[in-house]
Amino acid sequence: MFGGLTGLKTPPGADFGEQMLNKVVSQSIRHLFTQSDTVEVVIRCNPSSKLLQGSIDNFKMRGCGLLIRRDFWVEEMEFETDAVSIDFSSILGGKIRLKQPTQAVAQIVLTEAGINRAFHSELVIKRIQNVDDPALTELSGGEPVSFGDIQINLLPDNGIRLLAKAELPNGIIPISLTATLAVERRRRIVFQNPQFEPDAVPEALRGTSQVLTMAFAGILDKMIDLDRFDLDGVLLRVNRLETRGNQLLFSGYAQIEHFPSMG
Repeated sequence: MFGGLTGLKTPPGADFGEQMLNKVVSQSIRHLFTQSDTVEVVIRCNPSSKLLQGSIDNFKMRGCGLLIRRDFWVEEMEFETDAVSIDFSSILGGKIRLKQPTQAVAQIVLTEAGINRAFHSELVIKRIQNVDDPALTELSGGEPVSFGDIQINLLPDNGIRLLAKAELPNGIIPISLTATLAVERRRRIVFQNPQFEPDAVPEALRGTSQVLTMAFAGILDKMIDLDRFDLDGVLLRVNRLETRGNQLLFSGYAQIEHFPSMG
């Protein structure tokens, strides 16, 4: 999927303006992320004199080892824009200013390890701790229920297996389910057809665990919305997803309203 942009380099014939633009765009894109292993950008502008009018044919970006909002690891992200119109004078000041928004084809790879790490993030924890839901509090004597120790395994055909623990006032109940990942309205990742997996739960706890498991599946189904993981000036949308081994692959598009300020 990412072979086309592996080892991106500024073309040998690139003039000073293109080299400067490559550098400024690379630095600006890095500011989208809390941390990044590599961010590579290639600008295409033919003839290069169009750059003086702020006209770029497109640019391609590939990043690896990206950390979003301090907690969400992206193994790889790649996008290629449509034609871009920029204010060339902004480049001289070390910034990129778009004259109008542009769109890009986007591809993203997450790993199983990165997904599991995300379940320990503050953004996720506050949605799975002290859950006050009538379906749950009936089991807990009216007290909120918390979920933790979440472990997801990716399965073929967009499937997942999830193990977790529910904390009730009278003890810890293991929960286990399988589901199918799908995309809704291009921005929500939903957990379709959740199924309780009794074999991972002691027989005496299966009745309670099944109720907790299906309630937790409902919580997950409402939780993963790309608009909550926004990048400064970049709107991401997903057309399709695919599990492949221990990776989850997304393809879609990004609308770039503006580049983030640098410092």
